This record gives sequence, structure tokens and C-alpha cells, in this order.
Amino acid sequence: MPSDDPIATIDGVRHWLDAAHSAPLLIQTSGSSGRPKRVVLSRDAVLASARAAVRRLDGQRLGSQGRWALVLPSSYVAGVQVIVRSLLAGQSPVLDGWADAEFTSLVPTQLHRLLDSPVDVAALASMRAVLLGGGPIYPALRERAEAAGVRVVATYGASETAGGCVYDGVALDGVAVALEATGRIRIAGPTLFDGYDGAPELTAEALVDGWFVTSDAGRFDEDGRLQVLGRMDDVVISGGVKVPLPAVASRLREHPNLAAAEVLGVPDPEWGQRVVAFVVATSGAAPSVGELRDFVTDRHPRAWAPRQVVVLGSPESPTSHMSWPLLTNGKVDRVALRQLA
Repeated sequence: MPSDDPIATIDGVRHWLDAAHSAPLLIQTSGSSGRPKRVVLSRDAVLASARAAVRRLDGQRLGSQGRWALVLPSSYVAGVQVIVRSLLAGQSPVLDGWADAEFTSLVPTQLHRLLDSPVDVAALASMRAVLLGGGPIYPALRERAEAAGVRVVATYGASETAGGCVYDGVALDGVAVALEATGRIRIAGPTLFDGYDGAPELTAEALVDGWFVTSDAGRFDEDGRLQVLGRMDDVVISGGVKVPLPAVASRLREHPNLAAAEVLGVPDPEWGQRVVAFVVATSGAAPSVGELRDFVTDRHPRAWAPRQVVVLGSPESPTSHMSWPLLTNGKVDRVALRQLA
């Protein structure tokens, strides 16, 4: 299993790729919504993902045979894929800074912070592409990055798909994406995992007829591109009304005075589930509960509007006494958010 030691992981992955016969990798999921699982990934699946990414970047004329900077944890699938892509190009990934790196892979929180540093912005802008995944990508963040000359490619995937398998809403070559009637996203193709280590019941639920049944809801836009709306289990009943939390969060992220937003349901004696918004202001004071409720109600039913707002701090909102809780891979820690509410 890859470790948090990037040097050891790079060495291990190099031998894993070169060996005549290699055992599957065991990759731990982030556990952003509960107990982590160990994903079994064959070498064929990892290589299928890495090579499909190369073909896609070549198709965008970004030139994908280059060196990658590793700034993600090497124990997670996104970090492993940075290592694999770099090694396939005959290069060791950059571990300290950006020297000679032509590509990198980030989560939105990392990009948000790096854009405050002129040195980092210059380095990112000099790269051929910056893959961005692992969480919601706010339009304002992408616009800010692209205004600074950073070429962003939004990715969607999971440990179970050997990393990102949908780039800017379009599946990589060989990957199929479908939606169930409920909007649940399914993925098929050569990048899929073999199962969860020691958990046959979970494997049977997640792998159905050759498809990985995700926990995410999505839709296809008018151009046929996949839009990820959020987790399927993010529908709560508040006051007897079903509230799709991803839709509420998506609306809040459009507010001009919010840099980030997540929405969860927490137990409440009156409402059953209370809709709580966790927000980071772009600057100064965050909008009030009333203002945010009105903002949501402009597009959705009033019953969907958050009844509580928890303001969190970030480099852009340093006055809050609470920080945005993150896992080691940069994703939002949803369990910790619920505890804050």
C-alpha cells in the first residue's frame, strides 16, 4: 500500500510498474463521509487511467509527456497517479517546489491558497496543465485561476476508478458514464477497481454488472458534459420536506460574497433534520442567515433554505475562530463539520 512518505512511495511504484507480475495496490479512500475503505486496484487499471489521461491531454494539445509536481499525499490515488504519469514519461516527480514541473494535480483548497502567492501563480501559469479535482470547483475559483494564466482541467473520479476519469465533464477514452433514473452516477471501463479488501458485501453493492455505482448525483448539461451535483445521500427531510443538500450548496456557491460553502443536515428536535450551511466569506463579514435564506429562496423552495449558518475561517476569512476542517488529502471533512454544528 502506498505510504505518506513520497520518496518511499515513488520507489515502490517504480518497482511495481517494472515487475513482471505485480500484486494489486491497496488504496485507502479518504473517508470524508465515514469509515475509510481499502480499494484494490490492479496495475492494468492504474495504467489504463494514466494512459487515458495522457491521450486526453495530448488531444487538448497540452503535451502530456512531461514531469509532474507531487503536492498531494502520496498515499491517496491522486498522488499515486501523479507518480505513475511522471514515471511513464521517464521522469521522477518534483517533490520540493515546482522546478521543471510541467503538470501538477491539486484539490480546490490548495489552488485557492496558491493563488495568493505571486511566486506560485507564476509557476502554475508556466505549466501545461493543472488538474483540479477532489471536491466542488467553484466557478469563481476557476475564473480567477484562468485570469492568472493557469490552465485548469477539472477532473472527477474516485479511488474506485483509479483516480480522475472524467475531464471537464467528458469521460476519458474507454470510460463510460451513465445516470440512473435517480440521477446516481455509474462508471464503467478499464480503470475500475477489483473490489474492497476484506469487504465482499460492500464490493457487491458498489460493483454491479460491470459498473461502479457511485455515491454521487449528476446530470448532463446541454453539451452532454457531466455535472456532479453532490452525494446521493445528501437528501434530508426537514419539517416533512425533502431537501436536496447539493442543490442548496450549489446555489450558495454562486453568492458573490462566499468563497466556499458546504451544506449538511444535522439532527434537530423540531425539524427532524436542520439544514446547516458552512461558509467562508470572500472578505469581511459573511452574509447573514436571512440574506442567505433569501438568496436560496430566489431559486428554490423556502423550505430548502438553511436555518443555521456556521462561518468558518480561511486565508481569505481569517477573523473566524474556526477553520475549514480538511482531511489529509485536502477534501472537506464532513464528519468534523457536523460536529461543529
